[in-house]
Amino acid sequence: MSRQSAGTAFAALLRRDFLLAYRRRAELLQPLVFLLVVTTLFPLGVGPSPQLLANIAPGVIWISALLATVLSLDSLFRSDYEDGTLEQMVLSGQSLALIALSRTVAHWLVAGLPIVLLSPLLALWMNLPEEGMSILIKSLVIGTPVLSLIGAIGGALTVSLKRGGQLLSLLVFPLYVPLLILATSAVSSSVAGLPYTGQLGLMFAGLIAALTLAPFATAAALKLSLS
Repeated sequence: MSRQSAGTAFAALLRRDFLLAYRRRAELLQPLVFLLVVTTLFPLGVGPSPQLLANIAPGVIWISALLATVLSLDSLFRSDYEDGTLEQMVLSGQSLALIALSRTVAHWLVAGLPIVLLSPLLALWMNLPEEGMSILIKSLVIGTPVLSLIGAIGGALTVSLKRGGQLLSLLVFPLYVPLLILATSAVSSSVAGLPYTGQLGLMFAGLIAALTLAPFATAAALKLSLS
């Protein structure tokens, strides 16, 4: 496949994924509602102390973002699998890795990007200092695509299972832990006036690795699920 034809196919697949996402607006809003509910309930549960909220803000926001992303992963390939579209895509001769990448990019744009855009509001609610807010946004910009890329592999592995959502969570959560630790450490270090570029650098390296390898791993997982 030439570079031009691959780009055309990617754009067409991405447009199709956006149209499908638009038709399932209510389903897409559930993770965002979950994110808002979890984050806003924490101050009510642990107390309104500004210092306490500032200390736990990075972890609370990141854990909420992680859980909200996991909620939307089970439907990543399931609708196409159930109506036979996924099998037709495999038989069409199109690059399955390209299909997986377009679906993952669409997932991040409709699920991950809104989390990034909502993060300043959530940070204000949790009383996160200004010096930590920009690092929180940067960590989410780098980290949420990794959540989608890794989650796509789990979604592809469990797409043929009737109740694959629980198994999907067990598969992806251990892979999310290092990202969670690095992100919260970077934000906490920035608030404390300590160096944080090392954590962000490791996260960016993880993004490059996931962007390079995850589409091919997702394609292999889809073939395995369809076999």
